[in-house]
Amino acid sequence: MSPAFSSTDVPPFPPLGEGQGPFGEEGGGEGFDPSRPRDLWVVGDVHGAHDKLRALLMRAGLIDRAGNWTGGRAHLVFLGDYVDRGPDGVGVLRLVQQLERQARGGGGQVTALLGNHEVMFLAAALFRSHDPQDRLGFMEYWLSNGGQLWDLERLAPEDVTWIQSRPLLARASDWLLVHADSVFYSSLGSSLEDVNSHAADMLRSRDPSVWGAFANAFVDRMNFVGAPGVANARHLLERYGGQQLVHGHTPTALLCENVLYRSDDPTVPLSYASGLCVGADSGMAYFPDAGFIAQLGYPEWGEPQVQQVVKLPPGIFGAASFLPVL
Repeated sequence: MSPAFSSTDVPPFPPLGEGQGPFGEEGGGEGFDPSRPRDLWVVGDVHGAHDKLRALLMRAGLIDRAGNWTGGRAHLVFLGDYVDRGPDGVGVLRLVQQLERQARGGGGQVTALLGNHEVMFLAAALFRSHDPQDRLGFMEYWLSNGGQLWDLERLAPEDVTWIQSRPLLARASDWLLVHADSVFYSSLGSSLEDVNSHAADMLRSRDPSVWGAFANAFVDRMNFVGAPGVANARHLLERYGGQQLVHGHTPTALLCENVLYRSDDPTVPLSYASGLCVGADSGMAYFPDAGFIAQLGYPEWGEPQVQQVVKLPPGIFGAASFLPVL
């Protein structure tokens, strides 16, 4: 079933209100401190849920009805996995690219990380002309993990170039920004810059064994759960910087089952690993009413880890049209 509305007909949800999110920072009113880092928003795995993403960003006041940046000085972070599962992965890629340009011109910032599904997607795209019989298995692997042929047919050279330039890791003040709840990053370098440089080299390789190893390592998850997970998270933070990290990759519903051993509210970010980690994959493409974006706080400023969560009213989208495969 298609979404209840198209990307050109997003319901006019009111923004969060004056003094919240990017509005408060841009207003510069009473209590505004110019030395505080800019408002920090994070979006977990979108997986082709283009219309839902637009509706959430608009409700947060970060874009207008036309999809243009209205976030002012805010810093918006996408944690990767833009494609697969849902109906319009390429549309998501192009929206993020557009916002990246517009935010930069308006004094804001968009950071878009590489997700493991982008690696699978590019492997299928780049090797299909040299391996039309798919003897390497990249196409089958991608399709079995939610790949959408419609996205592959619309992928343009500039989209490929943009994906190849995505960082694996980034920092925003005391936050370490990662896609996967995994320690596999440690195998790629001892600094954030080394990891990102190594990833860029792999994404430009023509060696299928490099792509296969990259894709297989990147699926790792749940490395921050339990007592060993706290140590893993602390190691990653000590190595790459930051006091806490935020990740996507593993839906919060699944994290709740493995961290809290119960089905908790999957529609909010989950703080765990003794407060070192925040899981922010809302399962946007998996369930009709799933999906959130979150404004993170700065604990060093005495703020909570999560300042606010933006969700859509229930029932806006019809039944999910894609399978909840991880």
